[in-house]
Amino acid sequence: MRTLITLTLATVVALAGCAAATPPAPATVPQLTVQVLETLPHDPAAFTQGLEFSGATLYEGTGLVGQSSVRAGAPGQPPTTRVDLPAPLFGEGITVTGPTLWQLTWQNGVAIERDARTLAELRRVSYDGEGWGLCHDGGRLVMSDGSDRLTFRDPATFGVTGEVTVHHGGQTFSQLNELECVGGAVYANVWQTDRILRIAPATGEVTGQITAAGLLTPAQASAADVLNGIAAIPGTDEFLITGKLWPLMFRVKFVPAS
Repeated sequence: MRTLITLTLATVVALAGCAAATPPAPATVPQLTVQVLETLPHDPAAFTQGLEFSGATLYEGTGLVGQSSVRAGAPGQPPTTRVDLPAPLFGEGITVTGPTLWQLTWQNGVAIERDARTLAELRRVSYDGEGWGLCHDGGRLVMSDGSDRLTFRDPATFGVTGEVTVHHGGQTFSQLNELECVGGAVYANVWQTDRILRIAPATGEVTGQITAAGLLTPAQASAADVLNGIAAIPGTDEFLITGKLWPLMFRVKFVPAS
């Protein structure tokens, strides 16, 4: 969710306040890595906050004040539809629920409901706290706020219906960022790391850890920010993953680490 490349003093102060120590990796859960199947171009100016397929359409939400947007189109191609967010909104996670799309904002306290086809704004709903990641798990939304909690929300009202703490072996895991709900699990980027946690939403138990290190060359990584963006490819066991200001996205499988 956050950025390490922010230029304004106000945002730097905000980031300093929310950045805790990087949570330890859950060593006793299954360890996985990424098998790269294809490399696709990605807009290196896109500060990726949310990534999700609906059918064959890839939706992406981006952040930063004055640069936030929602985009839709074919993966690896320029978007066919794009809507920008006016300042002072800082865009965050997105998810598509049938004919509508929900978009979070970081510290603005509003979620924006949009028409999924045109991306036109339909309404705004207020919520407490920060918005980081968002996905939908059957009939509910799943939201992260940078803490160790996943919050469940009603997709029609955006009201809170429950929450779980993400944990394993007596430890809790915070800085949960962009989310993807698929196959009865929630996948969560861990901010400031190259790790993705697989979480059982019923209990909050961490059931797997995916390490996605070394996808970019050192030269590419020097101009990029953190890993952030997971989109399950419908009808497959594959995912698209990318990051903030990354020049590439990767079609991958999550496979056991050797």
